[in-house]
Amino acid sequence: MAVRHRLVQASPAAVWDVLANGDLYVEWVVGPSEVTPKSGQWPQVGATIAYEVRLGPLRLNNESVVRRCEEGSVLELEAKAGRLGTGRIAIELRPWGENCLVIVDEHPLRGPGGLVHNAAVEALIQVRHRAMLARLAKLCEAQAGDRCGPDPTADSAGSVEFGPGAGRA
Repeated sequence: MAVRHRLVQASPAAVWDVLANGDLYVEWVVGPSEVTPKSGQWPQVGATIAYEVRLGPLRLNNESVVRRCEEGSVLELEAKAGRLGTGRIAIELRPWGENCLVIVDEHPLRGPGGLVHNAAVEALIQVRHRAMLARLAKLCEAQAGDRCGPDPTADSAGSVEFGPGAGRA
């Protein structure tokens, strides 16, 4: 299982605001472009968004379905990647002082993707999570700053990352 953590310099409520806005999905998730609501009201259970993933000339039409939602703290998605199968992506928000510890856990769920899941695939997922959490942190921290103004006591180091590969550029 690919699990990664990041401390975001924003409240859990500010992070949830970003996760709960389906229009922002493309801004923090690595891969998708042109997100389109497909069914339901994001992020309610059963809500689905469709998106395109571009890999060079290849274009894949995928979708993500909300499988579990605990408002303000947990969002679990099933990402459907056509013939490659599906994956479970669980995002948990934990208060950490005035900030938010974001924990992402992803693993294959159905289809052939699980058959090729190995250490190399796990490493690629970790790289993707690192980029995704950096994008999420930047978006949340910018939105939290817009609402609250700059915090003169904030550490200039910014977000802190935990997990394999933390601290590497």
